[in-house]
Amino acid sequence: MAMDVHLRELRYFVTVAEELNVTRAAQRLFVSQPALSKQLAALERQLGFPLFDRVHSGMALTRQGEALLPFARELLERWNTGVEAARAAVPSGTLVVGMQTAVGRGLQQEALRRFRTAMPGWEISLRLVSWADPSGGLADGSSDLAFVWLPTAPGLETRVLSVERRFVALPDSHPLAAREEIPFAELRDEPFIALPAEAGPLRDFWLARDARDDDPVIAVTASTADETFEAITSGLGIVLIAEGNASLYKRPGVVYRPVSGLAPAELAVSWRKGDHRPQVRAFLDALPGAAAVPRS
Repeated sequence: MAMDVHLRELRYFVTVAEELNVTRAAQRLFVSQPALSKQLAALERQLGFPLFDRVHSGMALTRQGEALLPFARELLERWNTGVEAARAAVPSGTLVVGMQTAVGRGLQQEALRRFRTAMPGWEISLRLVSWADPSGGLADGSSDLAFVWLPTAPGLETRVLSVERRFVALPDSHPLAAREEIPFAELRDEPFIALPAEAGPLRDFWLARDARDDDPVIAVTASTADETFEAITSGLGIVLIAEGNASLYKRPGVVYRPVSGLAPAELAVSWRKGDHRPQVRAFLDALPGAAAVPRS
């Protein structure tokens, strides 16, 4: 019987098999533990047999899981090898750069100009990636590099491009809209618009969990900027946003105010660890601050 199993599901299975612990595997995959457990259960239903036994110490592979694991690993390795072979088949091509939001800040234009000079046979495709994927498409191989907000997925290298204050976006009719600056303590009990649960620690950052010891009130989950601003203008909630994005997302009925008491946000370029392809290095060299030291 034919089955359509996605590479993402195989990646989840292999990672849990390596960790034998859903919490650690979820951290590696940069997904929430409930989302990972749900995907594993769905895969087991599709296969018609269990992959893991739930034991006191965590997880244990079943006999079926042990038999399937080497084939799943081989499929993932062969796919990654195939993608790299296809990209290297010609001396020119398209470099895919993922983005979670509009980047602006003069970063893209200068990088595009310098990249084309260095790699005349190559084009750049800018790809908008759902907020549910904090890696910007790097985790599943659909992007070669990505502009991301930190924290991003593990196993990637990053270079911080901009450090900015966190602002709050709220309706212009909100009682706090007249303030020049708002302490986070005054926003603590406000209903928030949240990123999807799959965004994991990135979702927590934009809910300011790093500055609170309570659970935020989540009114709406939004997957796109348009959904977010529709929720704000409808009076459903507020959202934290980077200072630079406040000028990029001008919307009628929405005001932005700096928030005190919060650590800044970091915009970074990210790429897969060990990716030394010349087109990737050329794009990194083309970015402002190319001499900055990357960090893993």
